[in-house]
Amino acid sequence: MGIREVIQVISVWSIPVIIAVIIVTGFIKKVKVYEVFVEGAKEGFEIAVKIIPFLVAILVAIGMFRESGAMDILVSIISPVTGLFGYPAEALPMAFMRPLSGSGSIGLMTELINTYGADSFIGRLASTMMGSTETTFYIVAVYFGSISIRKQRHTVAACLIADFVGLCAAFIICSIVF
Repeated sequence: MGIREVIQVISVWSIPVIIAVIIVTGFIKKVKVYEVFVEGAKEGFEIAVKIIPFLVAILVAIGMFRESGAMDILVSIISPVTGLFGYPAEALPMAFMRPLSGSGSIGLMTELINTYGADSFIGRLASTMMGSTETTFYIVAVYFGSISIRKQRHTVAACLIADFVGLCAAFIICSIVF
């Protein structure tokens, strides 16, 4: 059995196993799992209402970044360097958008998959990048803003380093596996 088959088996069984473990653990500890779930969902809805203004602000900023042409300028500056490592320039907008916006990066990933195909290296790289990185600025703006955290210290730097490592890992893994 190759690495691809192992990954496929793990991906098929991971979520059902996690759900079963949560339910069994709740049963063993005599926790009313459904009631706790509903209470958490209620709190989640209240938080969602609080973060709407921050969400609107970050989405407007992202739209301005893309429409102003700043993304294209950034890609044209960096693509010669990434090209030395074999990183496709077509995937760079996705790499830049991912820390900013989940929906924006989904749009770019969909565009890459439609253009190059789901089984192409670029399509697989975009999909792997989507799962290997986080929407750093979105999280900082929305969640920190909603609970009024003003001093973020090293949060953004640490998150961007983690995103960079995730992008590098996605490229290396895709180069090895695909």
